[in-house]
Amino acid sequence: MDILFSNSQNLLNQTDGKFFRYLFDKIEWNQRMIAIKGPRGSGKTTLMLQRIKYGIKPQSYEALYFSADHYWFYTHNLVETTATFYENGGRFLFIDEVHKYPNWSRELKNIYDSYPDLKVVFSSSSALDIYRGESDLSRRVISYELPGMSFREYLNLTQEKNFLPVSLAEIQNSHSQITPEITSKLQPLPAFKEYLKRGYLPIITESNPESIPVFLQQIINTVVESDLAFIADYNAGTAYKVKKLLGVLAESVPFKPNVSSIARKVETSRDSVYEWLTQLEKARLLNFLIAEGKGISLLQKPDKVYLENTNLSYALKATPEIGSVRETFLLNQLKNIKKEVRLPKSGDFQLDDLVIEVGGKNKDASQVNHLENYLIAADEIELGFGKKVPLWIFGMMY
Repeated sequence: MDILFSNSQNLLNQTDGKFFRYLFDKIEWNQRMIAIKGPRGSGKTTLMLQRIKYGIKPQSYEALYFSADHYWFYTHNLVETTATFYENGGRFLFIDEVHKYPNWSRELKNIYDSYPDLKVVFSSSSALDIYRGESDLSRRVISYELPGMSFREYLNLTQEKNFLPVSLAEIQNSHSQITPEITSKLQPLPAFKEYLKRGYLPIITESNPESIPVFLQQIINTVVESDLAFIADYNAGTAYKVKKLLGVLAESVPFKPNVSSIARKVETSRDSVYEWLTQLEKARLLNFLIAEGKGISLLQKPDKVYLENTNLSYALKATPEIGSVRETFLLNQLKNIKKEVRLPKSGDFQLDDLVIEVGGKNKDASQVNHLENYLIAADEIELGFGKKVPLWIFGMMY
């Protein structure tokens, strides 16, 4: 196992504590088995390495990080590797990309049952349903979701600020007090425009900003050709059609899908389109809106389809329509704080009895002023007034 320890230590040596994703302080690390799901590039690996280096601070033999697709596992299995690690004093095991390991659920169950004082943290693709593997992990694992960065995290990372999160209720009721505190420390609009284009993933600090769209295209390829290939058993022909489907969607999102028309363009069946849409949504490449009053079920046609984040909009289309970008941003941030968002009869988004209309600085309330509880989320303004709220402040919620 020397190769695994050596690789783990090399990665720890390159890990710093300058920036921690918001989830770091929300995870109950004392749980026996923890799953961290999230899109590629969101920082799951760094989160685990930071936990070892700054949270556990173990002796070198007590904690081990490895990726489940390491070549070590060509000739060894996870259970025997864990047994050797434990017998030599190991107590903290961190497994990356667990979905790349064929028998992950069965072997994790065996590990959980065999080593009561071993703490296991594993990461996986967002598309993996960790509760529906070959073995029942529902009573054993606590699951967390790590989305891409909020605008608040982007500012804290790139401008070395320390802005604290604000709640949706605070935005609704106190935005006129909150926004001046932030604008006194920076001009948010230039940074917000940059965030929309390429600030959703922590990679922004490690790459030339101009190369981010290429990096995102590589992520899309990896999600479809590798992650979904493992999870949904795609072959090369299926992966090609799924990417073609994503390309068709990117040309016109947000839109109300005509599944028959999409199926003809992609040269596949309606059932396949439904299935692939669901998988792309689980893999955090798409977001769905279901109309107010409708039930939510698997393989149901969404009433409106969006790309999952605005960076994908710029990666898949040279000049995305700004109205689409604004809506994509707000839906993304609301879903990332686990709000149930519906498509209302009037306005863009509904959360319980609150309706939000999205637009530019001149957006008025004509479409929603007949409603009792509404907000106008307006782009290109630093400060709001009354029910008109700066769009960027919705990026400060996590």
